[in-house]
Amino acid sequence: MKTKPAPKDITLIQLFDRFATDDKARKHLESVHWKDGIVCPHCKCKDQKKFSDIKPNPAAKTRAGLRWCSNCKSPFTVTIGTIFEDSHIPLRKWLIAYYMICSSKKGISSLQLQRNLELGSYRTALFMAQRIRHALRETSFAEKLSGIVEADETFVGGVSTGKGTGSMAGGKIPVMAMVQRGGPVRSKVMPTVNGANLKQAIRDNVAICSEVHTDANFGYRGLEPKFTHKSVKHNAGEYSRHEGENVVTTASVESYFSLLKRGVIGTFHHVSAQHLPLYLAEFDHRHNCRKMTDGERTDVGLTKAVGKRLVYRA
Repeated sequence: MKTKPAPKDITLIQLFDRFATDDKARKHLESVHWKDGIVCPHCKCKDQKKFSDIKPNPAAKTRAGLRWCSNCKSPFTVTIGTIFEDSHIPLRKWLIAYYMICSSKKGISSLQLQRNLELGSYRTALFMAQRIRHALRETSFAEKLSGIVEADETFVGGVSTGKGTGSMAGGKIPVMAMVQRGGPVRSKVMPTVNGANLKQAIRDNVAICSEVHTDANFGYRGLEPKFTHKSVKHNAGEYSRHEGENVVTTASVESYFSLLKRGVIGTFHHVSAQHLPLYLAEFDHRHNCRKMTDGERTDVGLTKAVGKRLVYRA
């Protein structure tokens, strides 16, 4: 019993037609989560012969999409064990919000989601967006960044323009990002920008013997001999230089920071230090899936919704 495969792409016009009803939205979610066959979220059974459909019955409050697993004797739907579980927001609105967040290059505000999806309150829209960002956040990585890796740090948010490299320079939040040349990005909020923290982040995320490109920040000194370290001197007007077939530059990581800051300033306006990691996860996901179509990027994001719950604080 295999589900119908999801389309390779979905445009905005096709989105509202494909998710016109909760039933259509649920079938799309099943095509993404169960592309290789149904899996029971309770016992992880994959034997398709042990699953049976339960006919929906509004009078008995039996919802559509409910199935029975004879292996663990439990009913289940595709939303069990995901960020959509126990939500009173219609599933079609969830998937549209997912698409809008994954396809908006500089993000989309919770107020915009509230207006577009006709949500009851800003609090509902904000929590909905935070759930999606929580799902997009990578909890572990299969392998480290390798090859040529660009690393840099910046300060995000704040209301003043103070200088320094402390934990909150000018009221801003320190963020470090590492970009594999032509590949993925990893960003993180830093408690303090100093040599020990910068080098530890590189050791944790970059494979040994990789070539690390940075600016002239003294904090990156001492990466050798485990890494090949090359830097550019921005204060001397040097932003790139050719060394053989390679170009020493931090242009890729600076481009990532440029989008991040434009999103914070122009879309979100203010992001707290507590929730900044969730916004970084959103921008990381879009960067890492930048070569995909909007529909494909959304479906990849939907696969990350399994096993992640985010609930209101009591």
